[in-house]
Order: sequence, then structure tokens, then C-alpha cells
Amino acid sequence: MLRDETFTGTIGTTVPESTPSFEVLAHPGEDAPNVVVVVLDDMGFAHLGCYGSAIETPNFDRLAAGGLRYANFHVTPLCSPTRASILTGRNHHTVGMRAISNFNTGFPHMRGHISSAAATMAEVLRDEGYATFAIGKWHLCQMADASAAGPFDQWPLARGFDRYYGFLDGETDQFNPELTYDNHRIEPPKTPEEGYHLSEDLIDHAMEFIHDTVSIRPDRPFFCYLAFGATHAPHQAPEAYLAKYRGRFDDGWDVARELAFARQIELGLVPEGTALAPRNPGVEPWDSLSENQRRLSIAMQEAFAAFLDHTDAQLGRLVDELDRLGRLDNTVILIMSDNGASQEGGPFGVLHEMKFFNGILETPDEAISRVGDIGGPSSHANYPWGWAQAGNTPFKWYKQNTHEGGVHVPLIVHWPAGIADAGGVRHQFCHAVDIAATVYDLIGVTPPSVYRGIDQLPMAGASLTPTFDAADAPAVRNRQYFEMVGHRGIYVDGWKAVTRHTPGTPFADDVWELYDTTTDFSESFDRAAEEPERLQQMIDAWFAEADAFGVLPLDDRGIELFGARFADRSPHPVDRQYRYYPPMAAMPAQVGAAVGGRNFELTGSVTYRSGDRGVLYATGTQNAGFSLFVHDGCLVADYNAFGDHTVVTSPAIADGERRLAMRVTRGAGMTGSLSLLIDGEEVASGALALVMRVISSVGSSVGEDAGSPVSPMYVSPNPFTGFIHAIDVDVAASKREAAQAGAELAAEMGRQ
Repeated sequence: MLRDETFTGTIGTTVPESTPSFEVLAHPGEDAPNVVVVVLDDMGFAHLGCYGSAIETPNFDRLAAGGLRYANFHVTPLCSPTRASILTGRNHHTVGMRAISNFNTGFPHMRGHISSAAATMAEVLRDEGYATFAIGKWHLCQMADASAAGPFDQWPLARGFDRYYGFLDGETDQFNPELTYDNHRIEPPKTPEEGYHLSEDLIDHAMEFIHDTVSIRPDRPFFCYLAFGATHAPHQAPEAYLAKYRGRFDDGWDVARELAFARQIELGLVPEGTALAPRNPGVEPWDSLSENQRRLSIAMQEAFAAFLDHTDAQLGRLVDELDRLGRLDNTVILIMSDNGASQEGGPFGVLHEMKFFNGILETPDEAISRVGDIGGPSSHANYPWGWAQAGNTPFKWYKQNTHEGGVHVPLIVHWPAGIADAGGVRHQFCHAVDIAATVYDLIGVTPPSVYRGIDQLPMAGASLTPTFDAADAPAVRNRQYFEMVGHRGIYVDGWKAVTRHTPGTPFADDVWELYDTTTDFSESFDRAAEEPERLQQMIDAWFAEADAFGVLPLDDRGIELFGARFADRSPHPVDRQYRYYPPMAAMPAQVGAAVGGRNFELTGSVTYRSGDRGVLYATGTQNAGFSLFVHDGCLVADYNAFGDHTVVTSPAIADGERRLAMRVTRGAGMTGSLSLLIDGEEVASGALALVMRVISSVGSSVGEDAGSPVSPMYVSPNPFTGFIHAIDVDVAASKREAAQAGAELAAEMGRQ
């Protein structure tokens, strides 16, 4: 007879003649700790108060005071790769995450998602009996797969998490985020006017998920992966937090660096005798800046500080709740950043980060009129290089780079039940790949060699638990490679070789530097000229590691890969003809029609009756985007180029079956024109001073405008009240033109 193979009892004719057997559910043991892994975004080594900052972070600081601070913890220079390493315990190239997950280059080291040959901590711990939650930023699937159409195989629920609440892309607006709950998109529960901020919402849901578990299944420990949007741009915070920091940074970044550096030495995080790294190129002395440049820079640093302080308060809510529930003592909390402070604000900072990706260098004199918007819903700000380097004190360079400023960040470990040396500092070299190994060691779990029938890649990480009880324990690793878009580095027994690559130049021409980090913590004294043999040995070691961990081929392509999306089996058809049928969920930025920097025509086939109104199609936010909508009986297009609105309005629309369209045509340079058409006939037009090539990190809506309104002429969502048969988007740019646009943008990025 057919029988479940897991049944070990006996079956007779009747129950009295039979013996039941029951499935034994996995459980890690009564003493198994809960685990909370907290990942912040773009936070430098010197940004937390307990790492030397003047920013108030009392909750991070109290966890450090009750646990351990690691002074020599390293990550990759970008977000997705670090997160892939944290969750799998493998190197990022090995698991298919060379760079950010937004694209797939066709090579094993860049698939845009974590390889199925590398089970995540959530997959492993769930099989051991843990409840598993992911909260916040994911950014571990291709954005082309992040829409309501899926596929969902690389979303959190498919990679081991029982529940998920957060955003799938690399960043989102903190006041008007693109939210996903489990496997479906939702709108935020409140508006900014009602007091909404994403960080608060994330903690609300983290506590809800924990309450559900400890209330109904208190026997099950939980694993919570908490990835804040903070402190990635846009730097946005509630007004009370912005007000708190007014005037706090008026002395400028030079003073801030000196104070943080002195405090780091006092705290025992930075060795005595360390030199403060020189200013990075493009970071000018504070006293040499113009008045407008100082005012703008101060406001941007105030917004960053407010954002981090507000995040600290939200983490404090979670810690207090764990304490109230009696769960804090046996909860392992690991807190880290995914990379160093961001250089993406350029030398002056930007009111809208997407300007950076459009190659626009907005001067302080141009931006100062909107200084009051910084930190609020009407800005998408990122601070300038000077404040980024201050956040990376005592190091040089930034996120994206393999120098210490890009890869050396805080790590706090808090576990009252297992760490006796409260407030201790650890100086052993360690890396993001060690996090999973540490968690497995604490729980007593051996990661499987085969998972769901797939042979698993070997773990690259080593457990940090020997350092918990012994400040002088040997380092758990003595070598680690680094690579990001051609920037390379390698650490071996205290020495580090590193090179900063210029995209497009031969890799053989890269100039390698050599540092003895045991005596030169900040990479200030290059030893390459005096020790050429050692340098060559280090370079050889880098290539050996690259071969072992799948780093090759070297690939210095970056933002231009965002345009390489027109392929078979993609949301972007090869013929570039898109057709949408509302109602449908809003689409992420990389899923909606790829119109940035290209000629396109967008047509709504509708049934219109006098009095109908609303949005046919919109993309972006109140800070940048465009919207085609019906208002007061006319067709209106609002092209919002970073707050500079070009509004074109048609004559009155006649009742009936209508084709309502807008056409954008590129002109010389970055200029262009916008035309409105009704039933194929042009009825109005206007000039565009800027055709945006990268529009927004927030995507498109069909039949409404989800999130913040692109145009001030309506309040979102403003759904169209007539009937939309279909929305067609015809992207008329040739492949050659698209490639040229990508090359131009890459050149601008290189120039900055």
C-alpha cells in the first residue's frame, strides 16, 4: 500500500490494532538564543557615539556598553554584496553578488541574487526550528524581478524568512516608501502629515512579528534580520530631530574629524600613534568654503545626524520591548553597517541624489534657495564628501572604495547571557563573512553540505565566539580580499595592499599601495616603494584569492549596466513596446518602462466623459518624475526635473473613446521637448531644459500616482475616474542611442 515514508508506527484494520507515530518537529534546544542582526546603510566607522561621533546615539551606545565593540571589522564597499556575505557566510563574488543586485552580467559572480548553492542564515535556522523575520531593506534580488509579477524565488520569503515587511530596492523615500508585505505591495499605513516615517513603521512590524511568536509559540526562538533604510540617502527625519541638530555642526568637518579622532583614541578604538588620514581629493579646508557652501553643507550634515538619531530611538524601542518581554538577556544582537560613508553626494552635496546619477553637479549658489527643504519630504539629500570623510574618521576614501573608508565599519555584539566583558573592545581583524559562522557556532548548528538537493559552497567565515571571552584571543582569520568595480585590496597578517581603479583604464596600470596596518591603522604611510617584493607577494596573493573565490573576470562597469535591460524574458521587451492594463500594482523603478534619457511616447486609450479626472501614468515622486493626468477637462503633463516643473496643458478633451498621449523628444545635450497628443494630433508642447536619464529610485504607477504626488496640481493617489483600456509606452530610442546615453552617463560619473 502507499504510505507516508515518515510514518514509523503500524497500521491495522482498526485504531486499537494500530500504533500511531508523530512527526518530531525541529527545535534548536531550550536554551537557544534569539538572534537579531541589525544592518545600517552607508554608516561610517565614526558615526556612532560609541565610535567617537558627536551625534547622539544613546541606544547604540548602551548596547555597546553592555556588550562588545569590534574595532577592526570589515565589509565589502557596497550594500548588496555585504548583505549577501552576512546572510550566507560566503564571499560576495562566490554567491553571485559582485556589486548591487540590480543587474545580471551573465557571469557567475554577478547574478543579481544569492546563489542557491549558498543557503542563507534564515534557511538554515528555519530548518532548525527558528521563526524567521526580515524587516527593511532587501536588495538581494534583481530589481527586474521585484514587481507584483515576480518571479518571487529570490524574495525574502523564498530565501528562508517566514515573514517580511520592508522595501526590495536599494533605497526608498523615508516618508513615502515603496513597501512590500510578504509577497505583495502595500501602501504606507499613514501619511507624512499624520507623522509617518519608515524607520518607525519597520520597528512597529518587527515588534508585531515578535509578539506573534512569543505569544503563541513561546517555545520557538526567533531570528530577526533588521535592515534599516537609514542612513542611506535620502537623509530624512521628523522635524523635531532636524531642529535638535540646528547649529551643532557649524564648526565644520575639519573640527568634527579632529574631535572624533581624539575620542576614538580615548575610547581605545584607534591605537595611540595613529595618524589622521589626509583629506581626500576634493575635500577642501572648511575655512576656505564660501558662505553658501558652508550653509548647505551644515544643513545636510544636520539632516544626516537627525536621521541617525531618529534611527537610534527606534532601535531603542525594540530593545526596550525585548527587555519587557524578558527576552533581552538571551538575545544575541549584532549591529553593523554595510559599508562606509557615501561619496554619492559629490563635493558640494546634493538636494536630490538622482542629480548625481544624471551627472549634474549642482553648485551651492544654485541650491541654497532650497536649503530649508533638506531633511524633509521635499528633499532627497545626500551630504558632501567632507562630511562623508568625517564619518569615516580616521580613514580616507569612501563607500565603493576598497580603502578602509569604504570597508571598515562598526560592529557591536550584545548578549548578556553569553558575554561577560561588558563594554569591552576587540581589535581582531574580522569580516562580514564571519557573522553567519558566529551565529551558527552560538546555536550549535552545522550548516548543511546539501540544501534542498543542491551541493552547498563551503563557508568562508570563521566564528568570532573565541573573542567573546578573551580580548587577546588570536584573530579568527588572517587574510581577506576586497574588490568592487575594479577597486581591489587584500589583507594578510596585518599588511594590506590596495588600489583605487579608474573605470575604463587598464587594470595592469592600477597603482597599488602597501600599508602595515599594525602600525598604520589609517593607511596614511604607503610602503610600496620601500618594500616592492612584499607588495608583489600581496598582489600575487590577491590573484590567488580571486581565483579561489570567483572574483574574475574583473569588471569595472557600474551605472551603465542599469541600461542593459533589453533582453528576452525581461520586463523590458526587445522591441521596447510596453502595454499595461490597470488596475495593477505600482512598479519598481527598474521594472516600469525604461524611458530615462530616451525618446518615448506614452498613450492612454480611455473612455472619457465630461468631469472625469485623475492620473493615467506617473513615475517618481514629488522630488523628481513625470505624470500624465486629466485635470479640469484637459490633458496635462507635468515633467518634474528635480523640482523644476514643466507643465503642458491641452485644450478641452471631447467625450468618447480617446487616445491621450505625451511625447518626450531629446534635443541637444540634455535638453528636449514635451508634446501632448489627442487621437494622434499634437495639441500642445513645451521645452524641457533637462531630460532626466535617471529619474527616481521610486517607480511607476498606472491609473493613479502612488506615494508622494509628482505634480502639486493634485493629491495622491488621484486615480483616473474614467475607464482605461490600456496604457502603451513606445520607447523609440535606438539601441545605439541608448548605448550612447549610457556611455555619456558613465563618463559623467567618472568625471565626478
